[in-house]
Amino acid sequence: MMKNYFVALGIIACLNVHVTAQTKQAINPVIYADVPDLSMIRVGNNYYMSSTTMHMSPGVPIMKSTDLINWKLICYAYDTLVNNDEMNLVNGKSTYGRGSWASSLRYHKGTYYVSTFAATSGNTHIYSTKNIEKGPWKEITFRPDLHDHSLYFDDDGKVYMIYGNKKLTLVELKDDLSGIKENGIKQVIIEDATQPSQTVGQSGLGEGSQLFKANGMYYLFNITWPRGGMRTVVIHRAKNLTGPWEGRVALQDLGVAQGGLIDMPDGRWFSYLFRDNGAVGRIPYLVPVKWEDGWPVLGENGKVPLTLNLPPSKGLIPGIVVSDEFTRKKGDAALPLAWQWNHNPDNRFWSVTARKGFLRLTTGRVDTSFLTARNSLTQRTIGPVCTGITALDVSNMKDGDVAGFALLQKNYGLVAVRVTGNSKELVMINASSGKAEEAQRIPLTQSMVYFKAECNFTNRKDVADFFYSVDGTNWIKFGTTLKMAYTLPHFMGYRFTLFNYATKEPGGFVDFDYFRISDTISTKE
Repeated sequence: MMKNYFVALGIIACLNVHVTAQTKQAINPVIYADVPDLSMIRVGNNYYMSSTTMHMSPGVPIMKSTDLINWKLICYAYDTLVNNDEMNLVNGKSTYGRGSWASSLRYHKGTYYVSTFAATSGNTHIYSTKNIEKGPWKEITFRPDLHDHSLYFDDDGKVYMIYGNKKLTLVELKDDLSGIKENGIKQVIIEDATQPSQTVGQSGLGEGSQLFKANGMYYLFNITWPRGGMRTVVIHRAKNLTGPWEGRVALQDLGVAQGGLIDMPDGRWFSYLFRDNGAVGRIPYLVPVKWEDGWPVLGENGKVPLTLNLPPSKGLIPGIVVSDEFTRKKGDAALPLAWQWNHNPDNRFWSVTARKGFLRLTTGRVDTSFLTARNSLTQRTIGPVCTGITALDVSNMKDGDVAGFALLQKNYGLVAVRVTGNSKELVMINASSGKAEEAQRIPLTQSMVYFKAECNFTNRKDVADFFYSVDGTNWIKFGTTLKMAYTLPHFMGYRFTLFNYATKEPGGFVDFDYFRISDTISTKE
């Protein structure tokens, strides 16, 4: 069954290319990039969406759209989730695959709220602002970390969270949201959220709760994954939050699942969901919703449609990913929102003002490998294909320094300049096997070098090639092809990454001239 499932994904990917050329409608997936665990609201004519970026900093990205298709990053809920060894990449610790997980986005009486939880901090985090586009955000935290919770402001003025896996619990929060209310409601409302989907075996998931109210009824979305089947949407409904709840399978097609409901000003309804899509990550889909007998009916005849009666996508550049020339106006030391640091950065050792038109990464300590290095700067890769290019001045590197361009995941690939004594060399490292292996190295005799990475996610091909250039025009393929794989230890799609780390002594630096991204590749199929 899984083989047929992957074949179907490939067919959909191929069809997407054809349909894009033939129609002026939106197509699925609506975002071909790693934007998982969606939570979405509509305020007037604007839609807002939060997502998961786990160990990245800043975190809990917020995006805006006016048509449900074209999205733009507008802010993050936090700069720093928590200052601890895991998030700071110190004392040999990291939090790859953890950090903050699924969020819940709400709007209530003029205030925007986004909540999340993190085993890394042990807390449930609630962030709030009056201005979702400009902030600032205020934070409230409390223990414990409530798994995959859904924050909900009810009509009676009380505030609740529903959380858990399989066994779902309703808790009432304090009026100031500072914790679970003593003597408030705390009740298991669904003993086994997977039960409606167990027609093909026991499910290992019953989580991802998102709660909605429509036409006087409560609707609770969850994801299940029946053994031998696929990721499945299950919806429960009830007249009261405390139940009784009745459930049914709402969608079981292509593994598109986990999300919720959104309505449009014209009265149409959609369900926003996502699908595991290999190395590029977990990618968002929309399916139309019709109401029948008081139930939201997802899809078209139970299937995820390829096309949607919505405006076409204008592409993910520059809304989700951006090119950056690192040129700033005087006094501007910020990075575009598309950039995120791998874990918490040490802000003493990076700058876009130290040298005009360049990003400077300075080594602040000694590291043992790319994955332990601090201040690695990342952006998403995008599908079905994409290219990232950068240029860097390596004249101020020290003995033992390694700096360059990578595709970040557990099975990473990178091309870099490595300094040994007074000599520099280009090196390509390929960790497709899970173990970092040197694929090629050659001497480097100049101070400026150009790197390129081309990613092909078409039909889940999930391969990438690296290139170097000495003039920025003529490119030479370097090393071996990276076979990309989405691994649970990192739990994230591949990311373009600019990095610099020391293996002998800190203090060396490199200057990146630019990062440029495109949705094309030069290599042939």
